[in-house]
Amino acid sequence: MFDLFDPLLLARIQFAFTVSAHIVFPAFSIGLASYLAVLEALWLITKDDAYIKVFDYWKVIFAVAFGMGVVSGIVMSYQFGTNWSVFSDKTGPVLGPLMGYEVLSAFFLEAGFLGIMLFGFNKVGPRLHFFATAVVAVGTLFSAFWILSVNSWMHTPAGYGINEAGQFIAEDWFKVVFNPSFPYRLVHMVLAAYLTTAFVVGGVGAWHLIRDAKDRGARIMFSMAMWMALIVAPLQVVVGDFHGLNTLEHQPAKIAAMEGHYETRQGAPLILFGVPDDEAEETKYAVEVPKLGSLILTHEWDGEVKGLKAWPKEDRPPAEIVFWTFRIMVGIGIAMMALGLWSGFQRMRGKLYDTPLMLWAAVALAPSGFVAVVAGWITTEVGRQPWTVYGLLRTVDSVSPIGAAAVGASLAAFVVVYFFVFGAGVFYILRLMSKSPDAGTATEIGPSRAAGLTPMQAIKRALPGVDGGKD
Repeated sequence: MFDLFDPLLLARIQFAFTVSAHIVFPAFSIGLASYLAVLEALWLITKDDAYIKVFDYWKVIFAVAFGMGVVSGIVMSYQFGTNWSVFSDKTGPVLGPLMGYEVLSAFFLEAGFLGIMLFGFNKVGPRLHFFATAVVAVGTLFSAFWILSVNSWMHTPAGYGINEAGQFIAEDWFKVVFNPSFPYRLVHMVLAAYLTTAFVVGGVGAWHLIRDAKDRGARIMFSMAMWMALIVAPLQVVVGDFHGLNTLEHQPAKIAAMEGHYETRQGAPLILFGVPDDEAEETKYAVEVPKLGSLILTHEWDGEVKGLKAWPKEDRPPAEIVFWTFRIMVGIGIAMMALGLWSGFQRMRGKLYDTPLMLWAAVALAPSGFVAVVAGWITTEVGRQPWTVYGLLRTVDSVSPIGAAAVGASLAAFVVVYFFVFGAGVFYILRLMSKSPDAGTATEIGPSRAAGLTPMQAIKRALPGVDGGKD
């Protein structure tokens, strides 16, 4: 059945499917780990048990999300050997050590201190426990550092040479790690992770405030989330502008596809909406704002913006995809910023918790960060096409010599297994979120609520419908 399909297309679909399923978990765990560290720090400073109660609530959710991220990441990495062996051979001397550094400096930190964070409060003391929580948070950021360095090098390769076997080799590791697009993409991704987490936390807090306006834990969650939205969402717009200018310098064809420009223009308009047609080489039904495109991209009213026709057809990314995914990402970002500003206004009026329409808006936007992250990732990766290493190694030359039937069968298996395994994980997380933070998850952390519990008792009490007090 799968023999009718192109094995390259199937390999790309498989990688796109697995990376899309994977990236939502690191994006959530990066932000949530930092949030947990802040909550525990506030508890240490204020001695207010409400903070440790909220910490306890999100700690269990973090553990589940972290586990699903690890599993999905391992599955994704196997494809480099099965479906992309030529790419692995060519780039291995550069990318292999960077991936190794991620394991050694990031994953070991996270995994090594995660057990202490989950089960160690009554064993090591509050300050040492906070240290473990902070190390887990730092580990997630280190992980983002190395993974974004790897991916950014594929977009803007630097510090490399090519040996006699045609492999990329590192000639300057500093330039490899800190390649031209890396700083912008790292900051952009970390802020995206913080916003993703903030809107999940804010949405859950809003849901429980709708049900009980006096819920102290929900108030803490919603207030902290809205502070993050108010401050970070506008900051992300500024970071996105710098990132866009960097992309314009190093990957102008991607910008042309994102903006829907086929013709090179002085004083290019900003195309708000339209229907890109790569075959006809035009964006149909375009709704434009004159010269605004040049102003945003070049910071000049009459700046030149290259169109896709400036490159041969075989070197162009598909505008029909990235045009829309980019707008999805930007549209969600605008909605996030609007909610942040709205919450700031209502906070000044003393009605942060008493505006039902705003609370429902927060609930509606709770999953928006995940959608924006996936849309942004598609924009980045599809916009890099037709290259795996930009300008140096084509996607068609990176794939393994493997039949369509083998790739198609594994793709079908991934879809089925992911649907059940990760569907069950997401259902469990949603079930945990449905419980009020004031009700308490009664896990092992929190001396006033669960002192002396064993790890097994803690796990049992965290599971819905299980009586952890009767072992």
